[in-house]
Parts: sequence; structure tokens; C-alpha cells
Amino acid sequence: MAETLTPTALTLKDIAREAGVSLATVDRVLHNRPGVRPDTVRRVKAAIERNAFQPHVAAAELARGRARRFAFVMPSGPNPFMQQIEAYLGEMSAWLSVRRLNVEMVATDVFDPSVLAASLEALSGDCDGVAVVALDHPGVRAAINDLVDAGTKVVTLVSDVPSSRRHHYVGIDNIAAGRTAGALVGRLVGQKSGKVAIVAGSQGLRDHAERIFGFNQVMASEFPGLNVLPVLEGRDEDDRSEQVLARLLGKHADIVGLYNVGAGTQGVAKALSEAARDKVVFVGHDVTVLTRRLLLQGVMDAAISQNPGHEARAAVRVLLALARGEPILREQEKIRIDIVMRDNLP
Repeated sequence: MAETLTPTALTLKDIAREAGVSLATVDRVLHNRPGVRPDTVRRVKAAIERNAFQPHVAAAELARGRARRFAFVMPSGPNPFMQQIEAYLGEMSAWLSVRRLNVEMVATDVFDPSVLAASLEALSGDCDGVAVVALDHPGVRAAINDLVDAGTKVVTLVSDVPSSRRHHYVGIDNIAAGRTAGALVGRLVGQKSGKVAIVAGSQGLRDHAERIFGFNQVMASEFPGLNVLPVLEGRDEDDRSEQVLARLLGKHADIVGLYNVGAGTQGVAKALSEAARDKVVFVGHDVTVLTRRLLLQGVMDAAISQNPGHEARAAVRVLLALARGEPILREQEKIRIDIVMRDNLP
């Protein structure tokens, strides 16, 4: 559920007056700073709870004279998971308004390093913070570093560029996700021998590269009877993913497993269906309207799920904390993965 806050007519002074303490004491309690006696902390928190008070965190922003501007640089095209992130950002409008935050969506081709770098460069000097689904490429790395040098706070979202000077990464442990996919494919295939196909958006996306790395680790160490084929790249596009997989299925009659690393899921499912390969174990990512249907139909065996709402909220909260010079709550912003199958669909 998206976090929302509604502005309140009460002020910090009202809470201080009711609790019988100074304004500075209320501020220390709200920010968990030391130096306040336990009974005073309880008194202030009781006053806050009685009045259903939500501190007007925009007060500091009002003094700045303008709202902060954050940009989310997202993949163009119909990627259901990315669309879910954008939708959750839209649901945060009240939360953002209270904090005087403007969030702008920038759609770009994240698979083309020159296009992505140009999109980042265009934001220089215009944004307080940027969250980007990034390709791990020298040109993109340089564009991120230039933004940081210009004073912009940069967070990588879903896919990281750790060699850049970005301030923080918001996303899952993709190597662990890939290892999970490998374990699922291997165990669901069972005693069969044969080949395993991998379809990715691009190995230049670090999240995809790390998932493939983790997947291959498990396949090599735990399922040596399965032969993993070279990675296909479909740019997370349905048509392209369908085409590359259809060609591979035509060449190999003994494919028993399939790992779809990113999007393009509809194309992957269509290629399997048209090749009459309904016995191929199919593991992919994310719970969307499409993957839910494929799981229910038995076309897809498992989806490794991450919470798009959590990622959207975490990216905004991290950017805001960085802009304010506040600590990042790393455990709160840690994104977990879940294994979803037909029998435990949420």
C-alpha cells in the first residue's frame, strides 16, 4: 500500500504546548535525537497520537522558496513491471505534495547507452535528484558522474551501475534472484536431461547480467546434466523475444527449461505455445496481469517477485534523505524477493 499523508492544521508549536515542552524538544523526539528523558518522549508521543498529528515535513521546504524536483528515468515501451513502478509513484501524490516534491517521469531507451546518457545529461542543473534504470556502460557511467559532480543526488533503480559515483542503489539482490531461478528450473525439470534457454533484455543491464551469473552458478554446480545455451537478447520487447526464442526452439528439440530474465514475457510465452513446448519448465520475473494469467494457465511455472510499490517509495525516500543530508534507513529500503507459483498467487 502506498504511503500517504494529509496536511494537518496542527503545528509543532501546538504539540509542544499540549505536551508542556519546548519546540526543540518536540523536534528531538520526532527525529529520535538523544538528550530527552523517557517520560518526556512518552508525553510528546502521546500528544502526537491523541491529535493524529503528522508533522508538516514541508516546513523546511517552504523556507527554501521552491519545491524539490526529482526525475525518474525509466524505460520507454510497454514493460509491465516498470509501469507498475510509475503507477505507484502516481499514487504517492499526496505524500509528495506535503513534502513539496515534484516527480517527473522521463521515458527513454535504456538499452541504447548514447540515448540514455543524453537523457541524463539533459537533466543537469534542472533536478535535485535523479532515479535511473541504468545500463552499465562507460557513457552512462560518465553521465551519472557528471550529474553527481553538478550536485544532483543520483539513485540507480532496479539495475545498478556500482562503478559510477551514484549515491545509492534501490533494488533486489539480483545474483540471489538468478540463483533462485536456477534452483527452481533445475528442481522442476527433475531427472530429465537436456538444454536450458535464457532470454534476457540485455546483458548490458547489470540486473540482467547478475541474474544470469547467479543462474549459471547454480546450474553448473547443482545440475550438471543440464546444458545452458548462450543467452538470447530480446530488449524486453515481446516481438523480438518471441522471434529469438522461436528460432532457438526450432534448432533444439531437447530444450527442457527456460529462464526469462526480464520482460518480453508475452513474446516468450507465445513462442513456447506456437512451438507446442508446453512441457518446458518456464521461470520468469515479477507478478503482473500477464504473468498472473500465465501462472494460472500453467504456461509459466514460477515468477520471482519484487515489490514495485516498495521500490517506488524507497527511491523517493532515499532521494529525499540524500537531499536533506539525512541517514538512509538501509533495512527499511532493502527490497526482498518472493517465489510466486500458481498455488500461492497473491
